Order: sequence, then C-alpha cells, then structure tokens
Amino acid sequence: MKHLSILLILLVSLANAQEYKVADLKVQGNKKLKSSFVKKIAFIKSGVVLDSSLIEEDIRLLKRLPSIAHAYYQVFPAEESGEYNVFYNIEENFTIIPSANVYTTNDDEFAYRLGLYEFNLFGQNITFGGFYQKDIYDSYAINFRAPFLFSRKLGLAVNFQNLTTQEPVFFDNTTADYRYNNESFEVLGLYQINFTNRLEFGVNFFTEDYEYKSGATNPNVPQALVVDKMLYKLIYEYNNLNYDYQYVEGFRSIFNFQYVHSTDDNMLPDFLIGWNDFQYFMRFGKKGNWANRLRLGFATNDDTPFAPFAVDNNLNIRGVGNLIDRGTAAIVLNTEYRHTIYEKGWFTLQSNAFIDAGSWRNPGGDLGDFTDSQNIRVYPGFGLRFIHKKIFNAIFRIDYGIGITPDSTQGLVFGIGQYF
Repeated sequence: MKHLSILLILLVSLANAQEYKVADLKVQGNKKLKSSFVKKIAFIKSGVVLDSSLIEEDIRLLKRLPSIAHAYYQVFPAEESGEYNVFYNIEENFTIIPSANVYTTNDDEFAYRLGLYEFNLFGQNITFGGFYQKDIYDSYAINFRAPFLFSRKLGLAVNFQNLTTQEPVFFDNTTADYRYNNESFEVLGLYQINFTNRLEFGVNFFTEDYEYKSGATNPNVPQALVVDKMLYKLIYEYNNLNYDYQYVEGFRSIFNFQYVHSTDDNMLPDFLIGWNDFQYFMRFGKKGNWANRLRLGFATNDDTPFAPFAVDNNLNIRGVGNLIDRGTAAIVLNTEYRHTIYEKGWFTLQSNAFIDAGSWRNPGGDLGDFTDSQNIRVYPGFGLRFIHKKIFNAIFRIDYGIGITPDSTQGLVFGIGQYF
C-alpha cells in the first residue's frame, strides 16, 4: 500500500523533478520471477528522474503480466542527498496452469480440450505449452510466446497446430458433415509501441483437408478437398485495462486483419477477413463488475459453404451449440454482470448474469441478412466462477444459456478463464 509519507515524497519529487533522481530500483517479493526481467521492462532505472507517472505505468504493466497477482511500490530516501530508492513489491502467481474446456457436439458426443501451460518460463514471462483435444477426432497444438524476448518492446511467438474436427458444411439449405483437418505453423513478431498500443505481425502456413462423412451431396461441392494456404496476419491492440485481482475496468480494442492465399482458387479462393473486438469493463461498488464485448467482422463475400465466421457456443453465443452455422460477416454482443458473492483469502466465488446476441451475413448475401430472424440469436443465461486469486487465470466457469429466438436451444458451457 502507498503510505502518506511515500505520496509526500512523490509530490516533492514532482515539484522539483530536476533535483531528485532514482538511486536504485529494487524488486521484492518475487521468487520465480527474475528481478533482472522486471528491471529490463521497467521505465524506472538508476539515474533517471523520479517520476510518479512512470512508476504508475510500470506497476500497471506488471499487474497485467501472467506471473504477477498484484504489485505496488514504495519510495524511500537513499543515503545520497537528493536521490531515492524505488521498491517494486511483487505478489507472484503460480504459473504452471492446466486448461480445460468441456462441451457436447451437435451429435451429443462428449468433447473436451485439455492443456498445460507455463506462463513464466525461466522467470522471463515466457508462455510455453500445448493442448490435446478430443472432439470426435484427436487434435493437438504447441505454443510459444515471449513478448519481451528481445526488449521491453520486441518479442516473438511461434505456434504449431494439428486440429481435426467434424465440421458441418452448409449449402442449398442442407447440411453435410466433413472430417476437417487444419495443420498449421505460424511465426509472429510482437511489438509494443507504448503502454497501451501493440502490434503482432507474421505469417501462417497451413493445409486444410476436407473429407466427406455423411449428409447431403452436390456435384458442385467436392467430397474431398486438400488445399495448401498461406495467411498473412496483422493484429493491433489498444489496451487501457486496469486489473485488481478478479476485477477489471477500462477499455480494450483488438483489430485482427488477415489475407489468405489459396492454391485452389476454384473451391477455396483467396480472401480477406478482418474483425474488431471492443471490450469495456466497469466496476460497480466493491463487488460488482460489468463486462462487455462487441465483435464486428467482415470477410470477402464469396458464395461458399466454407464461410469463415462460425456460430459456436465456445466462441460467441453460450448455449447455441457446437458450430451450428457459418457466415461471411458477423455482429456479436456479449454483456454480463459479475458479482462476488464470497471471498476469503485466495478463494473467490463469483456469479454472473449474461446476454449473448448475434447475427450473421449468409455467404454471398447482403447486409439485410443481419436483420433476418433466421440469422439472429439471443441467449440470456447465468453462471458461476470459482476463482483462485494467486494462480494465473485459475477461473473455472460454468454458464447456462437459454435461447429466446426462434428454433433456439439451450445448454451448459464449461471452461477455464472468463468467457471474455
């Protein structure tokens, strides 16, 4: 906590910034996290002018890191006249974290994804791990992400995925089931412009393999298709969120733009796709948190059964089912109120009430599809969150969504981490 004496020192230092310098930055409370890493990414260093705004920015950055549950600072006079020691006090998270998602497919098959990730490899906030998925077929992935690998601003991510699922393909008002395999290798550069703005850019080489299993057929829709593709990706994020354990406040925007080049222009032509997630969080009193996500997405409007935007309860509409429709554009709003109903020590029990709503443009359709009642989904619901405050992302969630639009379903969605 920031004591009155610390605040007075900082006020004096701001009034006389040219006279007061930092003698040393000291890191306390960390065990696994390397002090050298904290000093590498911190603005405050030995010899710089004592500036409370830079200290606050460092603390906000530290509180965003997966390895840190909470951080605060202290300032004390050094032995040298006119200089001060700055102490960053760290409360670490446990960072070797399992992940789990459990759901049912449209055929009522039991499906799950199990993973294990280390979010603080070598004490450098490097994420490394992978997952195994059973969704009728076997799938797996390996992920490496080091946002501060080279400096406070420059990092690297490398991902490999071999994903196999049973995918519905929609055409002529009918449906066919395909065995779909996507094997991909991705390399991304990570660049932190400043505290609130960052970029990701890179390339993904992948192969899509569609194999017909059952359902409707059409001479114009192949029963087997293997296509090599190259994807160029750009992500821009504005992040002004502030975290206090399970509570979040502020605004965040993530823009994702991709150009996909295909070796088969007839069945899977080149296309552009882009979407933006707008997130807004507000605190209500001491225990309430209002969370919102709006997604706007558009892709090249080809009349194809392999449209890129999916309607899926694991992605956007809780309770709707597993990949029940596709489109070439999407508008989705998720809003929920989270309320802490019990908190003691490391454990928190949080309830939530939500409304998920969305609409899609049919492949080859027009913007009027967004108002077509057959494309609109509205699912209110409720859920619980079981939270461990000292383990990163240790939030076990249960949500139950109930559709209120025509031909709706209802169902449970389980997972690790907040839905958004």
